Amino acid sequence: MNLWNKLTGEFIDIIEWTEDSPEVMAHRFERYQNEIKQGAKLTVREGQLAVVVNEGQLGKGQLADVFIPGMYDLTSENLPILSTLKGWKYGFNSPFKCEVYFFNTRKFTDLKWGTSGPATMRDPEFGAVRVTAFGIYVIRIIDAKVFLVDLMGTKAEFTTADIEENLRGKVGLRIKEVMPEIGVPVIDLESKVTLVGEKIRERISSDFAAMGLELCEIQVQDIGLPEEVEKAIDQQGAMRVIGNMQQFGQYQAAQAMRDAAQNPGTAGTMMGVGVGSMLSQGMGTLFQQPAQAGGGIAGAAPAANAAVPPPIPGTPSFHVAINGAQSGPFDLTALQGQLASGNLTPESLVWRPGMAAWSKAGEQPELAALFANTPPPLPPR
Repeated sequence: MNLWNKLTGEFIDIIEWTEDSPEVMAHRFERYQNEIKQGAKLTVREGQLAVVVNEGQLGKGQLADVFIPGMYDLTSENLPILSTLKGWKYGFNSPFKCEVYFFNTRKFTDLKWGTSGPATMRDPEFGAVRVTAFGIYVIRIIDAKVFLVDLMGTKAEFTTADIEENLRGKVGLRIKEVMPEIGVPVIDLESKVTLVGEKIRERISSDFAAMGLELCEIQVQDIGLPEEVEKAIDQQGAMRVIGNMQQFGQYQAAQAMRDAAQNPGTAGTMMGVGVGSMLSQGMGTLFQQPAQAGGGIAGAAPAANAAVPPPIPGTPSFHVAINGAQSGPFDLTALQGQLASGNLTPESLVWRPGMAAWSKAGEQPELAALFANTPPPLPPR
């Protein structure tokens, strides 16, 4: 091999990028001080763009030629901008130095985002509510020149990890601005996640475009509500399912009878005093309506049904802590039975809707009459 062949063998004549790592967004072709041969073959595959930059001119507004997918011979005809920068007025025959960057133009999916803290929304039903959210987003490169100058610079390789933290913060910040403006009630947010994602994408797309990126999609995978709001939503749903509160009270009485049957220590008293009374009232009410509508139940006289009074409205019901377990709720009649069986004392902890916490039974004004005629404990022998 003569000296000329040895020298020309160091010139690059094939330029391509074959790596298909899913995280790499852009790659600088390595030439290791070698010059590119005149007429070298440039291969740009589907899903790629190639940008040729005049050596040492990155960031000075002198980016050279952009190549879409295809095969090219690098000549002055294919490099009009670079030819002007190099001063090749009549073409060139000698090797030259430049930088070649490849860009992956496919969509980069499954990039995660989330709010750094709760966003405050004003809801017509719940007032001020603090909401969190997280999901994924999809991007791709649409302006290789802007991406190269503003993000990649002189890096040999640029991956999603180099920008993901920055983009995650942008999405998370924008959603805190968008959530209070979308006009969707808190109770309906989870069914409107597609709408929320579209609103965020519309708001933030320009920020991504300024970096040479397209924000293709934002998915909202979950919206987190405060625990008390979730409980209120559950309670509202339960009330809609219950519908008739009187029938619900009768159902609770039946549940109490079942619980008493599972506790041998209190079953007899509960059956004889508390639940028996509640069931007699509930069953009388249940059969009273068909008796009035259809002329009575077979074998029962209308006068007998009329003699059964309806439950007294507004009678408070309490839950009682018995042997470390929650029991009830019991109305005053059932509480008398608990008092007689020794399961209820002035020191027993009780609770009813509207109370902030469990308190002693003796401290409740509604229960004062229960303990008024209760004898004190027998003195020890």
